[in-house]
Amino acid sequence: MNLYRLEGEDMTKTLLHLSLTALLALSTAAGAQETTTDDKVTTDGGTSGATTTDGAAATGDAGAGGDAGAEPSAPAAGLDTGREVAEEKQAYIKETHDDWSVRCFPNEGGEDLCQMYQLLTEAEGNPVAEFTLYRLEGAGNIAAGATVAVPLGTLLTEEMKLSVDGGKAKSYAYSFCTMGGCFSRIGLTGPEIEALKKGAQAQIEIVPAQAPDKTVTIDISLSGFTAAYDAASTLDK
Repeated sequence: MNLYRLEGEDMTKTLLHLSLTALLALSTAAGAQETTTDDKVTTDGGTSGATTTDGAAATGDAGAGGDAGAEPSAPAAGLDTGREVAEEKQAYIKETHDDWSVRCFPNEGGEDLCQMYQLLTEAEGNPVAEFTLYRLEGAGNIAAGATVAVPLGTLLTEEMKLSVDGGKAKSYAYSFCTMGGCFSRIGLTGPEIEALKKGAQAQIEIVPAQAPDKTVTIDISLSGFTAAYDAASTLDK
């Protein structure tokens, strides 16, 4: 199990700063932001300002052919003076229901977005995984979306498996990995949510990359699941 010991603080920091909308959009690569410059190209192929007909710079110097009374060009022209950055608002725990927390993200101009959260531990109490869940609307037969984070060193070719009370498991692929761990983004149907509400304990199974012949089982307490689910935000997919 030492392969799956990780610093809970590092892993939770990775997840706590992800908004709900960001979780939904993580599968799409972020587009590169193009930048432009204010430089003007002169007729002779130069940049940064026009030239006079005799090639002299158009300054206020009368000796250079300019108007002695004209103001000199601003020395800071073209420099970015910057913009104020809004202070990042931290996620907070709105309420707790047994083993589940309702973690919310400030949303200016609207209701805060909240998701269910549980930090999963091994028998010795060491953090080994995280489970977050949010409700969905308009996503067909998918009633909720969840993100499961597991430690780096997990064998990605062996998909994560999820079951409830020892029942038949379903297998889910991993979506991506970061410094905080590897993430599986899954969709849960209405009947699967009902099974979680009625269950006592769910299990996820992962395979260590260094021990591909072994399986690690991590328990998920379902105590408080229904109350936390009812308190979570519903996102319009």
